[in-house]
Amino acid sequence: MSTEETSRFVRLRVELVVEVDDRDAVTRAALARIAEDPDMPDDERAHAEGAVTEDTAEALAYLVDPFDLVGGLTGVELAQASWSSEQIEYDPDSPDWDLDEDDVQEDEEEEAVG
Repeated sequence: MSTEETSRFVRLRVELVVEVDDRDAVTRAALARIAEDPDMPDDERAHAEGAVTEDTAEALAYLVDPFDLVGGLTGVELAQASWSSEQIEYDPDSPDWDLDEDDVQEDEEEEAVG
C-alpha cells in the first residue's frame, strides 16, 4: 500500500489497571480539576462533583485526559477520544489478565486472512 493510500488516522488502544492507594486524594484532585474548569456549566459541575464524590473510578476518569497522552507529540492531532473507568477485581497472577492475549489473537487472525 502506498503512502497515498494509507489512512492518516490511527486507532491507539490503551488499557490500564491502576491501584488506588488513597481514594480521598483522588477524589480531592478530581474535585479540584472540576472546580478549575471555567467552561463547565454549573448544572454539569454539580453532577460531576456528585459523581466523583461517590465513585473513585469516576474521579479517576476526570483526572485522565487522552489529550495529555498525545498533546505534545509532533505531527499528531487528537481527532477523537473516549474512555471509561470501572472498579474491578484484579489478580495479576490470573491468566485472564494476560496483556498480550489480544495481540496474539489479532496476529493469528491476520495470518489466517493473509
